[in-house]
Amino acid sequence: MISNRRIAVVIPAFNEEKLLPATLAGLPSFVDVAVVVDDASTDNTTQVTLAAARDRRVVLERHTVNRGVGAAIVTGYKWCIRNEMDIAVVVGADNQMDPNDMGVIVLPILQGTADYVVGNRLAWPGGWRAFPAVRLFGVVTLAALTRLATGVDLADAQSGYTAITRSALERINLDSLYGRYGFPNDLLSKAARQNLRISSRPVRPIYGDEVSGIKVHKVVGPILSLTLKNFIARQMPHEPVVVPRPEQRESGPHRRQA
Repeated sequence: MISNRRIAVVIPAFNEEKLLPATLAGLPSFVDVAVVVDDASTDNTTQVTLAAARDRRVVLERHTVNRGVGAAIVTGYKWCIRNEMDIAVVVGADNQMDPNDMGVIVLPILQGTADYVVGNRLAWPGGWRAFPAVRLFGVVTLAALTRLATGVDLADAQSGYTAITRSALERINLDSLYGRYGFPNDLLSKAARQNLRISSRPVRPIYGDEVSGIKVHKVVGPILSLTLKNFIARQMPHEPVVVPRPEQRESGPHRRQA
């Protein structure tokens, strides 16, 4: 907890038995709870999480079928809404996000200047050198397309290191979000259409020897299609603000760049 704000970390996990323990062990002391969402892993991700749950901060949510990283994050977000967390931070289970940057990510929210904060790996000094060449090209290209689609000036729209307020989550139709690798782009678009205050902060990129499970040829098409859809949606009148009634919470001002 910081400044009387309850902070949850949402960790989408698929077959991350090797790196998940290090991810959990590195969480800062100000984190109130870590919500690990096991997206129907076929390894021991669930068992590793249950072992870590001896730390009362760790809880497990599990999908019975694989639904994608975005759907796993949404499951975590819904847990945060139900349990009245004030801020939901997302980190990957692969230990590629520096936990020391978490305070930087949540700071604009604590200061009252942002509703949604996205980590910018390219803004870290020399950060671009940490990227494999193909991934760097994809990050830069998709960021340019996302800026066109959303009108939000972010250099690293694919970053999975984010923080968002519960009130912002309650304004977004979580069930309408894209469930797989285009999730950050879709969430950014819907956040912009709700006129949420969007900011970014530099974060350190970490890449080890592990091989990415992303199949570029399989994700580029859907993300481009999603980007086009969001560009068209941007031309339409803004979506109405979603204010869920208390019994609906389980399922679910102009853009600023700081």
